[in-house]
Amino acid sequence: MKDHHAHLYRPSTDYSHTDAIGRHVDYLCPGAYCAWRSGTDYLGDQASAAALDAMRERLGLNRPLLEQYFEFMGNALSGDWGESMVTGKSILGEVINVLPYTLELTFVSVIFGVVTGIPLGIWSALHRNQLIDYFVRLMTLIGLSFPAFVSAILLLIIFSINLGWLPVISSGGRDDFIGWFRDLALPALTLGTIMTAYIARVTRSSMLDVLSEDYIRTARAKGVPNKVIIWHHALRNALIPVVTMVGLFLGVLVGNSVLTEIVFNRPGLGKLIVGALGQRDYTMLQGLMVCYAFIIIFINILTDLTYGLIDPRVKYQ
Repeated sequence: MKDHHAHLYRPSTDYSHTDAIGRHVDYLCPGAYCAWRSGTDYLGDQASAAALDAMRERLGLNRPLLEQYFEFMGNALSGDWGESMVTGKSILGEVINVLPYTLELTFVSVIFGVVTGIPLGIWSALHRNQLIDYFVRLMTLIGLSFPAFVSAILLLIIFSINLGWLPVISSGGRDDFIGWFRDLALPALTLGTIMTAYIARVTRSSMLDVLSEDYIRTARAKGVPNKVIIWHHALRNALIPVVTMVGLFLGVLVGNSVLTEIVFNRPGLGKLIVGALGQRDYTMLQGLMVCYAFIIIFINILTDLTYGLIDPRVKYQ
């Protein structure tokens, strides 16, 4: 029977909803879509009516919203995400240029969170209501209490400004390993700390549930070594909720990367989306929303496939 944790809090994987919401928000935002629709932001307040009409015709703003939406969806699915209203460059090309930096930061943060969070959660569960357990729970609570941008600023002040160990600006363009590590250390530590706190708490809770099962007590009664019980029997059954949480939090992690990239002046989707917001580049924002939606869909599919690797019952089902 499929584990009941496998589909908790499953986010939607229909990215068409994302673009539809984005387009409606653009229409409803005061001073935003209205200015785009009139064209005065780009042609000036003294633009003639003929120039405004020509711009609306070029951008397709004189057509009904549903017609614009379905045309954009069809073009997006065929790989044509349009052009930036500000630079005139291909949106897909701009996204491809910076996407590796965001994926790199997210991947390293997840690895850091998994490598540190799971052992901490197991350690805390094995020493329930002892000093070690209280310490881990306190540290994870502190890790969850700080927003990503606050943690980023604190780490920047400590390790870059006061100690001078790491660079203030993460350029993301170093070829050598040492330079790559120094550039990525603080941004990855910022997001990885939050990831560690989430994983440690979920792992602790799941391990406590599994360790109280009858088959664990039977294994101990038979004299099975404690390491085998923990790492082979208990951990594997406790990982389903952890994998679910990691899949859900990956979407949050990609969102948190926006502020992290801004604080460390690191290239990526976050910096691109903030720049598009500042310039009111709505076509770029639409393309970025579609990109984020595709990332979430891929993460959900990958999470489902991981269930089968961990629990054979899910695979057989």
